[in-house]
Amino acid sequence: MQGIYKPLWLKNNGDLEVIDQRYLPFEKKTRVLKTASDACEAIKDMTVRGAGVIGNVAAFGVYLAAREFDADIAKIKEASAMIRASRPTAVNLMWAVDRMLAHIRHSSDVVNDCKREAIAIADEDVLRTQKIGAFGCDMIEQIMADNKLKTFNILTHCNAGWLAILDSGSALAPMYEAQKRGIDIHVWVDETRPRNQGASLTSWELLDAGIPHTIIPDNTGGHLMQHGQVDMVITGADRVAANGDAANKIGTYLKALAAKDNGVPFYIALPINTFDFDCENGVRDIEIEMRSEDEVHMMQGMNKRGDVECVRITPEGSKAINYGFDITPARLITGLITEMGVISPNKEAILKLKGLSTPT
Repeated sequence: MQGIYKPLWLKNNGDLEVIDQRYLPFEKKTRVLKTASDACEAIKDMTVRGAGVIGNVAAFGVYLAAREFDADIAKIKEASAMIRASRPTAVNLMWAVDRMLAHIRHSSDVVNDCKREAIAIADEDVLRTQKIGAFGCDMIEQIMADNKLKTFNILTHCNAGWLAILDSGSALAPMYEAQKRGIDIHVWVDETRPRNQGASLTSWELLDAGIPHTIIPDNTGGHLMQHGQVDMVITGADRVAANGDAANKIGTYLKALAAKDNGVPFYIALPINTFDFDCENGVRDIEIEMRSEDEVHMMQGMNKRGDVECVRITPEGSKAINYGFDITPARLITGLITEMGVISPNKEAILKLKGLSTPT
C-alpha cells in the first residue's frame, strides 16, 4: 500500500493527515501532523484514539521525527520516548515505537526506512483486521445455527471500528463481515459516557455502513441481557495480559459480569500486537489511565440551533474521578478473537501466539 487508510493517510509531501475524531459525529475534520510533537499531541488530546490507530500514529510519529531531525538517531530516540509515554494503557503504542526503533538500529537510510516500516505496520494491521472479521463472523454464524436465530443482536462497548484499528476495526470487524455475508444483524451501542465514543463514533461508523443499530445508556446492557435481547457481546481491548485479563474502556467489566450472569457469550476481539506477553496479571499489573475530571463534568453536543457546544452537567464544586479503563478478568471472557483464530483466554493459549506474524 501507499500509506492511505480510512482514518489516516500520508500526504505527497510526507506529512501525516488524520481524521480529527474530537469533532465527530457532528463534523468531519482532519488534522495534519508534521512533527513528532504533533503526533504526540494528537495521541494525548484524543484527536486519534483506539489502540491500533494510536500505534499507527506513533509509528508514523517516529518517521516524522526521523524526517524532522535529519536522521539524527539520538534525537529520534528522544522524540520516540516522548511519543511512547503519551498514553499509558494501550500497549500497541509502545509496541509500535519499539518496533520502529529496532528496525532503524542499523539502517543506512533512516528516513526512508522509517517511512517504509510505518507503512508496513499499517498494512499488517489491515490484514489483521480482515482476519479478525472473518473469524469473528464465523462465531456469529455458529451461534446463530446453534440457537436457530434469524436475526442476531450484538452488544459492543466503546469504539473498536475502523476509527480505532485499521481498516475495519476489531470488535466491529465481524459486524462488517456479517453485513457482507448477508447476515441480518443489529448492534446495541453503548459507552455513552464519559467520552461518548460508542454514541459518537461507533454509531457514526455503523450509520455510514448502513448497519442497523440502537444507542443505549451504559447501564441498559444488563437489562437487555436479562430479557434475551443480546446474543453476543464483542468489545475491543487496549491491552490483554498473558493470563487473559483484558483492559478496555471503563464499563466493560460490568458488561462481562452481566453477560456471565445471563449466559451470553462475551468475546474480546484484538490483534496479536495488543497482547502484553510480559504482563502476567492484568488486574494487578496493567496501569489504568486517569483522565481529566472535565470529561465527567462536561458534555459536548449540538444545540437546537445546530451549533456544537460544550456544557457542564454537574454542580460547580463537585469532585469527579475519571478512570479511562477497567480490567475484565479472563474468567468472564468466552474467547479472544485474533487474526490467528479464536483462542481461549488463558496463559497457555496466549503464549503460543508470541512471536507469530500476520498471515498473508
